Amino acid sequence: MKRLLPLLLLMPTAALAHPGHLGAASSFTNGWMHPVGGLDHVLAMVAVGLWAATATDRRGIWALPVTFVAAMLAGGAIGAAGIHLPAVEPMILASSVLLGLAVALALRPSLGFALPAVALFGLMHGHAHGAEGPATGLAAYAAGFVLATSALHLAGIGLGRLGATRFLGAATAAAGALLVVMP
Repeated sequence: MKRLLPLLLLMPTAALAHPGHLGAASSFTNGWMHPVGGLDHVLAMVAVGLWAATATDRRGIWALPVTFVAAMLAGGAIGAAGIHLPAVEPMILASSVLLGLAVALALRPSLGFALPAVALFGLMHGHAHGAEGPATGLAAYAAGFVLATSALHLAGIGLGRLGATRFLGAATAAAGALLVVMP
């Protein structure tokens, strides 16, 4: 894992963007489609829900998703303002792998560790959403990506409650790793 992160940070970011979200559909619909239209986003957001479902501290079941969404909104505002953050797309890919591994390995760190990690990933996902968002209708766009993200978190929590969480975490990490190496 120590060797993987530097490689992720060196990856080009332009090739990993999600073009085509901003067609003729409404801002809300485009906001909804951004998270569900990219496998990297889906994997990470479901993994947040899976991790929340397995949190030792019962506050984690709501704190992890809420923290991700709050940080995502902040990142969205930063991206929409045109402020560049380094390594956004590599961090999005890393979030799929690392969150999946946390679930697969049944890691249950304190919320003092888990929340900042989830917030960093949420910030990066939000930045991508905001930077690729519309020039007008930003509030509706943000509402769309918040609701889609929340639905993906809830799906992860639901799947986590059904069992096979470690398997699902491993599958998430493996799929995220495939996205890292795919051209």
